[in-house]
Amino acid sequence: MVDILNRVGIKSSPDEVYKALSTREGLAGWWTTHTQGEGKVGSVIAFRFTSDGAELGAIHMKVLELQPAKRVLWQVVDGPEDWIGTTVSWDLRQEGDYCVVLLKHQGWKEPVEFMYHCTTKWAVYMVSLKSLLETGKGAPNPHDVRLHDKD
Repeated sequence: MVDILNRVGIKSSPDEVYKALSTREGLAGWWTTHTQGEGKVGSVIAFRFTSDGAELGAIHMKVLELQPAKRVLWQVVDGPEDWIGTTVSWDLRQEGDYCVVLLKHQGWKEPVEFMYHCTTKWAVYMVSLKSLLETGKGAPNPHDVRLHDKD
């Protein structure tokens, strides 16, 4: 199994970063504006992605763990075939004026080309999260950086 790993320092508190990772409003501010569901353990959050009005797909995440200001853990229950069964976690810690965020998308069966794409997109969205918390404005889908014409 292989994993996607990202690290970013955000000039914010772990409490504020946690809110952006665990509430519908927070998630819609940095990942996709089309976010539905509640961030409670056992619930499923639905994320829909579009480009120029066209549907790109959807991902459904089951919330497995929430530790305020410390950790968020999801499991992919529906979405791209390579994602189903994988987990996505964020671990948070304070380091000076920054909250260090460690993203891990783990459980990929093999490093297929789609994983390369997702690695870059997770980095794009981590920068969006940083921007949301430091400036008040993220770049969620459909306003995110495009990597190619089908993105």
